[in-house]
Amino acid sequence: MFRLMPDLSDDLLLRLYHKGAHVGWTSDDIDWQAPVELSDRESEALARVLSPVYLGEQSAMLGAANVLPQLALAGEATGQLYLSTFLLDEARHFEVLTRLYHRLQHDPIAIRKLPAMLRYHHRLRQGDRVDWVFGILVSDLFAKQFYQLFSKTRQDALFGDMSQRILIDESRHQAFCDEYLSRALPKLSPQRRTALRDMRDELLRIMQEMQDALGADAEVLGFSGDDMLARVAHDIEMHSRRIGLDGGPDGGGSGTDPSRDPDPVDLAARRAQREKSQSEPLQSAKDDCDGCGTCALAAICESRIVRRAVGR
Repeated sequence: MFRLMPDLSDDLLLRLYHKGAHVGWTSDDIDWQAPVELSDRESEALARVLSPVYLGEQSAMLGAANVLPQLALAGEATGQLYLSTFLLDEARHFEVLTRLYHRLQHDPIAIRKLPAMLRYHHRLRQGDRVDWVFGILVSDLFAKQFYQLFSKTRQDALFGDMSQRILIDESRHQAFCDEYLSRALPKLSPQRRTALRDMRDELLRIMQEMQDALGADAEVLGFSGDDMLARVAHDIEMHSRRIGLDGGPDGGGSGTDPSRDPDPVDLAARRAQREKSQSEPLQSAKDDCDGCGTCALAAICESRIVRRAVGR
């Protein structure tokens, strides 16, 4: 039952809700006449490497709509309020990125050309609200590195200005995820915490697969996809320690000091492990989809493109 008079005691989630409610930028505040500062080949490369992030913004928006009732039923009122602003953030990001694609005159990369995108976002939608928040943390840390790159190197260009605005929203998302998961993890069984670590490692493997496919486009834009992914993995491991998933008595780890930066991630070893193991087939996304039609992935799974990819 929903509580008619929930507890709204002041906490970090409520303060993050207030900050999100005061954010006033929309697509109307962006100077769409600003120079793109990209050649046609660079525009195409940006459209391709941005595709996983673009799909992530839409998936996060639709996923939040599904998780909101779970927070309400659990009596997590301040988290529920915060997520309402999260929804608005993701809708804003999805709108401006869609308009950017029109400005670039290039489409996102097709699912049939990069099915790892479908596997990645299919994995994010599995589980309960804790799994979803942890997946959002991983996804937002990936997006943060991407937006930071362009906010620093092309700050006067259209996408650089857009990235700076989106990063302000992403900082609130990460603060929410850290706080929510820090509260939730002590209540989880060791098996559930192990499952979250497995989810984290699986998402990193799929990120590596996407990077392998988009590495040439990253080079066209003047950055190393492998280096960016190493920074993402580093951020994920630091946040895993911060929320108590790794290290210390509550994290079930080795007891390493959580204030110490984690060791560098061996991406070559991760890639070798991925290539050695059998990648999750695209068919699994189709089999697990319940056809409810409430998420972007349900629509993708029913598309002619994916039916051809899985042989249906």
